[in-house]
Amino acid sequence: MSDSTKKAGPLGWYFNTNLLLRILIGLILGAAAGIIFGPSVSVVQPLGSILVNLLKMIVMPLILTSLVVGAASIQPRELGKIGVRIFVYYMLTSALAVTIGLLTANIFHPGAGLNLGASADAAGKELTQPGFIDTLLAIIPKNPFGALSQGQVLPIIFFALIFGIGISVVRNSEDSRLKKSGEILFFMFDGAAEVMYVIVRWILEYAPIGVFALIAVVFGKQGASAFGSLGLVTLTAYVGFILQIVFVYGVFLIFNKLGYLTFFRGAREAMITAFVTRSSSGTLPITMRNMSENLGVPRKISSFTLPLGATINMDGTAIYMGVCALFITNAVGMEMTLGDQFTIILTAVLASIGSAGIPGAGAIMLLMVLNSIGITIEAGSAVAAAYAMILGIDALLDMGRTITNVTGDMIGTILVSKGEKELDMTKW
Repeated sequence: MSDSTKKAGPLGWYFNTNLLLRILIGLILGAAAGIIFGPSVSVVQPLGSILVNLLKMIVMPLILTSLVVGAASIQPRELGKIGVRIFVYYMLTSALAVTIGLLTANIFHPGAGLNLGASADAAGKELTQPGFIDTLLAIIPKNPFGALSQGQVLPIIFFALIFGIGISVVRNSEDSRLKKSGEILFFMFDGAAEVMYVIVRWILEYAPIGVFALIAVVFGKQGASAFGSLGLVTLTAYVGFILQIVFVYGVFLIFNKLGYLTFFRGAREAMITAFVTRSSSGTLPITMRNMSENLGVPRKISSFTLPLGATINMDGTAIYMGVCALFITNAVGMEMTLGDQFTIILTAVLASIGSAGIPGAGAIMLLMVLNSIGITIEAGSAVAAAYAMILGIDALLDMGRTITNVTGDMIGTILVSKGEKELDMTKW
């Protein structure tokens, strides 16, 4: 933070400290307080309830505004052969990624044995288990406004995407009246989305305090044994990231007769930058340079596919959501059916469009996924406690999911270039 943006006053030290560091400190202090004071630390629980309520307040308006803007930003003329190819690739790899996340979580069982739902005051909401056909039909809302007020995630995602595409068509109309109307709608939702992002940043400023309180209550009841669960969920997520990068992307390269090691040599600078900065958008200039200079991708393709991937391709986040969803259900003693896991895959793929620009996107999208299978975060609940544990280690998980996201963008760009016969094969 530069001197010009530093905040003064008695709380200046708090706001001038890196947010992720503050959240990590909140996690550590909360764990220490819980171990030292035991169950009596529950007096701080209202501070955690405030964070839970703030997060619940923002989820639905954030989904609606950000997805409408994301869909409306895609130009109809860009939905040609290149657009279709990269879009299909992004959706396919996102589905594979969340499937890998769920598979690794089913193997390692992170969160099992925590028993956060053992006490009456920490009982989470029971899972609803609709049938497969009912889940598909429920995606189309009978009343979008009713779905919004009731917090129904999948119908709102569907409506927002359709509405956003409609805005894109209207704002690119040759009729000046329609074009102006489309622009007005687009900028209205764009402005609303920006306001939501500001509110999210405000909420995240409070997050260290909320995490401290929620984690303190968890460790007050569970003791030091909770550390093992956090280590296991981190290990599970990174196993998923490695499987996606090495095997899924590797198969795509080998199938297209492209050198496996050549890619990693040419892309390593962008991959390392993504891991360190935890920002797909911030890594974009380096990603584009690696694509053109090292791997022979023309800029006319990478300038379209890479920014699009930074917006809608979130393979690492999809793995994270699969792992964390099972961690939370295991931690609170809920049973997740195959139907619930399919719903998670579907929600994660749909929610990836337009959500990458959200500050704390992974944590916000995890709320969407949990809501889609009937799990809501209630103040004082076991689900809220498990969610706080995830939020406390989010920075560490974010490093792995960002490098996976960026690597997936680069692989997709290379495959599209080769399919269009634009790839400079002398680089390979």
